[in-house]
Amino acid sequence: METVRENVPAIRQEVANLTLKGHTPSSGEYLTFRLGAEEYGIDILKVQEIRSYEPPTRIANAPDFIKGVVNLRGVIVPIVDLRLKLGCPSAEYNSFTVVIVLNVKSRVVGAVVDSVSDVLELNRDAIRPAPELSSAAVDTSFITGIGTVSDRMLILMDIEGLMSSADMGLMDSLSL
Repeated sequence: METVRENVPAIRQEVANLTLKGHTPSSGEYLTFRLGAEEYGIDILKVQEIRSYEPPTRIANAPDFIKGVVNLRGVIVPIVDLRLKLGCPSAEYNSFTVVIVLNVKSRVVGAVVDSVSDVLELNRDAIRPAPELSSAAVDTSFITGIGTVSDRMLILMDIEGLMSSADMGLMDSLSL
């Protein structure tokens, strides 16, 4: 009986993890940004800072969506263009283009987006589950839900999952 009592916190955490996987994200604050005509949202707690876009130092043989690296106060930060990674038809660099500096699994990564909109607080009622589409046609594994605010729809992303996915090549799979 004592063993069960000692393990209650761990069991509760495991149940919470199972409940959250594959279901609607919880309420919270989201940084919203644009990629082309679509508006996306990511958990504000993953955001370290927002910087204007500066051309990074290119890395040889890197995929097109990895633009290169920048030196951010002594830390070498890989820069990923989310527009290219997510298949936007064009990726123009202008005065609105910014880099969202993220802290993902204890690693700093930059994400290039068309523009940052604002920070929104969404409650559970404003978030719908991600649409179920054929995985052969569309990869929706990084969409955690759809947020609605008045007439706006936000695609809520699991930015940590996207940035640490194997095809990104940014994280060592052994350290996950």
